[in-house]
Amino acid sequence: MAARHLRDLIAAYGEQDDLKFRRAAQAIIHEEESKRHTVVAKELRQLLAGAGSIAVNDTPALPQPPVDRDSSLPLAQVSYPSSYLSDLVLADRPRSALTGLVHEVRHWPQLDTAGLPRRNRVMLYGPPGCGKTSAVSSLSKELGWPLVTARVEGLISSYLGETASNLRNLFDFVASGPFVLFLDEFDSLGKMRDDPSDHGELRRVVNAVLQQIDAYAGPSIIVAATNHPQVLDTALWRRFDLIVEMPLPSADELGDVLRRSLLWGPKQPVADAAEALAGLPHAAAEYAANAARRTAVLDGRAQASEGDLVAAVQDAQSRPWA
Repeated sequence: MAARHLRDLIAAYGEQDDLKFRRAAQAIIHEEESKRHTVVAKELRQLLAGAGSIAVNDTPALPQPPVDRDSSLPLAQVSYPSSYLSDLVLADRPRSALTGLVHEVRHWPQLDTAGLPRRNRVMLYGPPGCGKTSAVSSLSKELGWPLVTARVEGLISSYLGETASNLRNLFDFVASGPFVLFLDEFDSLGKMRDDPSDHGELRRVVNAVLQQIDAYAGPSIIVAATNHPQVLDTALWRRFDLIVEMPLPSADELGDVLRRSLLWGPKQPVADAAEALAGLPHAAAEYAANAARRTAVLDGRAQASEGDLVAAVQDAQSRPWA
C-alpha cells in the first residue's frame, strides 16, 4: 500500500471528508488490483460499497472530475442542486418511482444484509422538457449527494479508444462516491449498433458503455436520460434496474406549473391557460409563466395579470418544443 494513499485516508478521516476518504480508498483498491491481489481488491470494493458516510464538512468543496487527455475538457460537471422532489410537478407514477428509490437507497444496508441487489442504475425517458433533468437534480438533493453531469463533448474523443478510456475514468471517479451520475442525452452514447451510418466507432462506444454499466459496483447511482428511447441499443435496456417514463403533463399538472411559477394563489384562474397548453411539456408552462411575469416587471407591476398570461401562452404555443 502506497504511503501517500494511507496518509490521504487518515487525513480524510480526521477532516471528516467523506469524498476524500472514498477517493483514497479507491486508489488503494486500484493499487491492489495492479498487483493482481484480486481477492483483497474485491473485498475492499465490497466494504467500500457497503460503508456508510462519515460526516462531511458543512461547506464541502466540489470534487474535481477527470478530464479528456486530448482536449483537456472535463468529463463531467459537479454540482450541489437545491430543489427537492416536492418542488417538482410530476405525474403520480414517476413521483412514486423516484421517492421509492430514495427510500430504498437509504435502506441499502438492510437490503445488503438480506442478500438483495441494490438498484443503482436508472433510465428516464420521455419527450423533451418534461422534467428529466430536474428530476435527477432533485434526486441528488434528496440523497444529499453531489450531482455529476457527464459532458458528452468531453467524453467522446476523436482518438480511437480514448472514448472508452474516458468512460472508464468517469466511472472510476463516481466509484469514489457516493454521487448521482447523470448521463444526459444517453442516445448519443447508446445508439443502436446496427446503424448503417456507423463505421465501427459507434459499436466500440456502445460496447464500452455496456462494459462500464455491467462492471459498476460502487456506492453511486447511475441515471441515464433520453428523449429518443427508440434509438437506444436493445442490449442497454436490461442493464437498468429501474426504468421511469417522464410523460407529457396533464392539464392539471400544467396548471400547477403555471401557478407555482407565477406565484399565484389558489383563487387566481389558470385552467384556461393550462388547457391551451395541453400537449406541450412542463417547459412550455414555465416559459409562459416567466414571460407573463417579465411583462409585469417591465411594466412596473408586482404581479402578472390574466392578460399577461394569455399573451404569454400564445407565444408559447407558437414555439417548437420537440
